[in-house]
Amino acid sequence: MNHHLVRATEAETLTGDPGALIELLADTGTTGGALTANRTIFRTGADGAPPHFHTKASELFFVLDGELEVLLGEEVVILKKGDLLVVPPHTPHAFGAVEGKEADVLFVFAPAMGRFDYYRLLDRVHRGETEPKEIGASQERFDNHYVDSPEWRKARSH
Repeated sequence: MNHHLVRATEAETLTGDPGALIELLADTGTTGGALTANRTIFRTGADGAPPHFHTKASELFFVLDGELEVLLGEEVVILKKGDLLVVPPHTPHAFGAVEGKEADVLFVFAPAMGRFDYYRLLDRVHRGETEPKEIGASQERFDNHYVDSPEWRKARSH
């Protein structure tokens, strides 16, 4: 694998989600399957992903700024600036900015999962260009398996 450099001004940025801005940084094709990375800036109190798990990759969260509320199994934790969390495969998780706070987060999946098309799908749904049911239909393709979490519903019912 050759090195992969993405300048801040060159990252593909998705702006369709009114609650977040997503910068696509590295995907399977550019990392030889080693990892996938994106940066997401959540607006104040914005929801991120609903409860789900992955079967193949671990997901790393690194909070660059702000505070992120995270479901981790059956527990809800708050990550603050500088905190790092690694969620192993098969562990249900969800996340969103803490009420009244923004969150700037680097996400890394290893091994790589080909995530860029998933984020582009979410962007098209937010823009009204495709139906939300397409997200559910993509669970196997993108290894996002959605689950119910009473703990997460309770935590996010501000």
